[in-house]
Amino acid sequence: MTERLDVTDEAKALIQTLAATHGDLMFYQAGGCCEGTQPQCFEKGGYFPRMNDALIGHVEGFEFWVDRDLFEYWKHAHFTLDVLDGFGPGGFSLETPLGKTFKVHYRLFSEEELAHLPEVQRSE
Repeated sequence: MTERLDVTDEAKALIQTLAATHGDLMFYQAGGCCEGTQPQCFEKGGYFPRMNDALIGHVEGFEFWVDRDLFEYWKHAHFTLDVLDGFGPGGFSLETPLGKTFKVHYRLFSEEELAHLPEVQRSE
């Protein structure tokens, strides 16, 4: 199977710090407006995916959801979750007070990878 999502070592370290402070986490990448397309980190249950949003994988054991419309646009791409110094556009994500912001790097899947992609779970 081809994985849809990876995470950098720097992002893993930040996720572990956030989990130690906040407990179970979740990630959501929206499709625009106030928060842009910046991935947001919340305490689990602090945000509820909308109907038909896509669960594309887990980072450090925590769900990573993508807005249904954004997923349709990026369904042929691999996501790598990274972290940068600075403040993201939304400011609602748990890493913001630490002067960090999550970012996703994209690359298109190869034809072989596309043939081995798992189905995504959709929210109801």
